[in-house]
Amino acid sequence: MQVGPSVAWRSEALDAAAYQATRVAHWDAIAHSGTRKRGPAGSYHRRLESIYRFLVPPGLRVLELGCGDGRLLASLAPSEGTGIDFSPMVIASARKSYPGLRFIVSDAHDLNEVNGTFDVIILSDLLHDVWDVQRLFAGLRPLCHPGTRVITNFYSRLWEAPLAVASRVGLATPVLQQNWLTVDDVTNLFHLTDFRVIRSWQEVLFPVQVPLVTPLLNRVLVRFWGIRHLALANFVVARPIDLPAASEQAPKVSVVVPARNESGNISAIFARTPEMGGGTELIFVEGHSSDDTRAAIDEAIRANPHRSARLLTQSGSGKGNAVRQGFAAATGDILMILDADMTVPPEDLPRFYEVLTSDKGEFINGVRLMYPMEEKAMRFANLIANKFFGLAFSWLLGQPVKDTLCGTKVLRRRAYQAIAANRAYFGDFDPFGDFDLLFGAAKQGLEIVDLPIRYRERSYGTTNIQRWRHGWMLLKMCIFAAGRIKFV
Repeated sequence: MQVGPSVAWRSEALDAAAYQATRVAHWDAIAHSGTRKRGPAGSYHRRLESIYRFLVPPGLRVLELGCGDGRLLASLAPSEGTGIDFSPMVIASARKSYPGLRFIVSDAHDLNEVNGTFDVIILSDLLHDVWDVQRLFAGLRPLCHPGTRVITNFYSRLWEAPLAVASRVGLATPVLQQNWLTVDDVTNLFHLTDFRVIRSWQEVLFPVQVPLVTPLLNRVLVRFWGIRHLALANFVVARPIDLPAASEQAPKVSVVVPARNESGNISAIFARTPEMGGGTELIFVEGHSSDDTRAAIDEAIRANPHRSARLLTQSGSGKGNAVRQGFAAATGDILMILDADMTVPPEDLPRFYEVLTSDKGEFINGVRLMYPMEEKAMRFANLIANKFFGLAFSWLLGQPVKDTLCGTKVLRRRAYQAIAANRAYFGDFDPFGDFDLLFGAAKQGLEIVDLPIRYRERSYGTTNIQRWRHGWMLLKMCIFAAGRIKFV
């Protein structure tokens, strides 16, 4: 006999309710016994806390579903923290321990009591226990703004048997029958609910605290291919796909042009840089040139009164300093870097604008290494170095980055402000600015997207890059950053 839709729906609802009731009783019993805080389970959860503290800067609005006793949420020092859990007993404990945070007894599928949007939504070890992961993800959409990050961790199926044995002998939290999801499963479920996965990786090779051994396994060896797939926890970071409404006002664009000894290119920059979006301003940051670059910029501004343009005198040295100064003075919603040598043609900038405004990425990075270059555009040694740094960065950042040193990079003002606010984590160590922005973007969980362009020969002047000295400096910066972003 065929079951009608309404009957099938009631059956599904009853099954979900029974499933939920079983889990409420199970986790209340765990909370009463305190099992989760003892032994290996405690070591595992302390490691999760340290990972989330790295991923989530303090002072954000954070929502945690399946918050348990609230310890993870509290450790992130949110400006506003909300925890959801279906266990009345654990929520009572959380409210007592952390009175400054808000805790709600609710099923994660039912978020009617949660108001507003959040900067970060955490689902830590939750996907194993929910009835309908797709419905859970879909329910998060109203709680997201364009910059929201959804971070989830869940067990690898390779650990199904070891965890079952550990729970039977009292070395791990007892578990019920649960969902076993792969990274591909979770990626697909995010796709079905209008989220896009930014990156995924593995953590925790050894969930037991043993001096020297545990840090070696969990901070170093777990980063390497072939070993990392043996880890206990899969992490996935996703963001909502945000397509602007047709009536939304086009954003204003600021193009920052660091210029040192580039006099012969200035008039062409004015002539060839297109107007984009709701208007385009050119911000020249003149870097104490030995030629007449400053006079050339002044003259071009007077000759082009129809263009919004400003001239700043660089306060320090190096392209990175010039870019930061230009971005600080910019008034646009979208920030772009254009090298004054025009080896990346200004006519290509609208392509970066289109990718960013269509929400195909959040940090658009130019790539010079895909199309053939003009004969003298890049020396062979520079080409090899660029390929090396591209591979190194892709490994360090957990996102593919083919060309780290292309001068043209584009992002929204709000994304740059988050990078600048947290710059102290890496320090002001990059005179070129490329690494500073890429590392900062990865630390903030921005989606980095490569955009291929055709790289041209310089038509005026000579490069300010000293290959061997600067190459050694870049390598040292990579090694330093590895300790701050990879082996944490």
